[in-house]
Amino acid sequence: MVLQKLLSFGKQLLRVKVVDCSLEDSRLSRCLNTFDLVALGVGSTLGAGVYVLAGAVARENAGPAIVLSFLIAAMASVLAGLCYAEFGARVPKTGSAYLYSYVTVGELWAFITGWNLILSYIIGTASVARAWSATFDELIGKRIEHFCHQYMSMKVPGVLADYPDVFAVAIILILTGLLAFGVKESAMVTKVFTCINILVLLFMVVSGLVKGTLKNWQLSPDELLNAANFSGFNTTESKEFAEGLGVGGFMPFGFTGVLSGAATCFYAFVGFDCIATTGEEVKNPQRAIPIGIVSSLLICFVAYFGVSAALTMMMPYYMLDKKSPIPVAFKYVGWEGATYAVAVGSLCALSTSLIGTMFPMPRVLWAMADDGLIFKYMAEINPKTKTPLSASLTSGFLAAIMAFLFDLKDLVDLMSIGTLLAYTLVAACVLVLRYQPDQHAQGYQIANTNEEVEMRESFSTTSMGILPGFEERFSFKTLLFPNNTEPSGLSSSAVNVCASLLGFLILTFCIVAVQGGIASWSAATLSVIAIVCLLLTFLIWRQPENKSKLSFKVPLLPFLPVVSMFVNVYLMMQLDRGTWIRFAVWMCIGFVIYFGYGIWHSSEGALTHSSPDKEPDVCKSTNTQRDAMSPEKEAFLYTRQEDGEDEEGSL
Repeated sequence: MVLQKLLSFGKQLLRVKVVDCSLEDSRLSRCLNTFDLVALGVGSTLGAGVYVLAGAVARENAGPAIVLSFLIAAMASVLAGLCYAEFGARVPKTGSAYLYSYVTVGELWAFITGWNLILSYIIGTASVARAWSATFDELIGKRIEHFCHQYMSMKVPGVLADYPDVFAVAIILILTGLLAFGVKESAMVTKVFTCINILVLLFMVVSGLVKGTLKNWQLSPDELLNAANFSGFNTTESKEFAEGLGVGGFMPFGFTGVLSGAATCFYAFVGFDCIATTGEEVKNPQRAIPIGIVSSLLICFVAYFGVSAALTMMMPYYMLDKKSPIPVAFKYVGWEGATYAVAVGSLCALSTSLIGTMFPMPRVLWAMADDGLIFKYMAEINPKTKTPLSASLTSGFLAAIMAFLFDLKDLVDLMSIGTLLAYTLVAACVLVLRYQPDQHAQGYQIANTNEEVEMRESFSTTSMGILPGFEERFSFKTLLFPNNTEPSGLSSSAVNVCASLLGFLILTFCIVAVQGGIASWSAATLSVIAIVCLLLTFLIWRQPENKSKLSFKVPLLPFLPVVSMFVNVYLMMQLDRGTWIRFAVWMCIGFVIYFGYGIWHSSEGALTHSSPDKEPDVCKSTNTQRDAMSPEKEAFLYTRQEDGEDEEGSL
């Protein structure tokens, strides 16, 4: 009896969402095109990082080889972007990684993903708003900071910011109103600011080609020592200073420095996932979402590559400023007037980055509330603007509080955990879903009889790698040399088990690699884990793929998703202990909400609890579904029935 209750509870946690992708009706406004998505992706990704990150990484990690760091980081980001692009073509609905996890690995993992996305978006919004405020304050001589320090000082060291940032709050509230007013209007603002930003960066690249020289990519150790001698240090200090500048040349800190810089540069490409949240606001999502994701990543890479190359050609890498490298570089070559153009570009970049961070946040909240996993009031859609008004106001209010009170320096790394966890789960979902039989793919279509309940339960079981019945004979020969060309129950379950083991082994590998140091036991352990991972990947590769046609598919399966999972988990392990403690606290709050509210109000749970033991009854099944349907979809069904068509024919 206890075992049955535990199994029933486990099925509740792992139930999957059944999505209707056959209908194009949407409760949101379908008004975005491919260019809007590219502008949104570029605007949210090509933010303040291009004006700050290039100088810091070149100065401390890679030197002129920062161009290789951005190349490696871009390749790692493209791996995640391709996985998002396939799901965007497969499930063009609102929710991004939250929805992708829900339709593949179950409700609990979906809630964890969505909850972390909310965290990363809220902190991202607050931190970018404070950066916008600080940049503007710098241009007017720090008058806002002086005023707030004098009249609004908060003396709580280590907990709150030095002063409440009222200007950042005002920016967030203004953009919240813009996003709540309409998607098309906010997309227009994003396109204008993004174009200005790209023009400024193009001016920067051309300036580097005109005023720069390749000699700065070929500095000798003697030149570094001379630079240290002119720095005002004594002889001993000069040598130590010169050693901190590397050995000169194109790669002064070696390939290790390039990889270290790539780990930092990876976060410069975070933001493209906001495109995946627009599934129900795009005119042709199956085509526009993949093109938008890949195009925005390509444009951002070219911009980062060009700006970093121009910077390191305009002046020696060891002289770059870590906080504002571009204005310093223009002053170095005698073009001080160009710093005003840089200021305009940086404000536009921060504005588009802020809109790109705020845009997906209410949509993830709305998707989770519409599924019943968080409070239902946020599932309301404004009938005039067709935007998630309640979710927009709630998310804007939370971000404004964060920007008002906290400095956020210690919280920014939480953005990375949430984003990287989402990337990892999306890659795992692509790996699992491509090897499922057609029956699993049909889970995206709404069934119209009580067979839906049985289908949901079977999906919840198979999605986590539990083997099916023994209708197929298991042997290593059938795994290595399958007779069928289409996925079967046995092959799909084998992939699920291998993918689960791969996730655990990749996590173990990254923990040992980061924490184990260079001890002999860690090297042996890493070698064994790597061999087992290769064997599991080979077993997955031998299984037949689903031949369903999609507008976009991830190439080189299963290798690209596996590499993407490894890169994302490894970067997560680079974060410090304090970040993981704050992450644990945030997850505890989330579990209280899910187990106290979400699991009892889940729309999928309401459908699953309908009586599967009775004879199929189309009307009863229809009424059960309507309880969880939108009013528009319910009206659509009634209209079709009045016209003489049954539900099964209409859908």
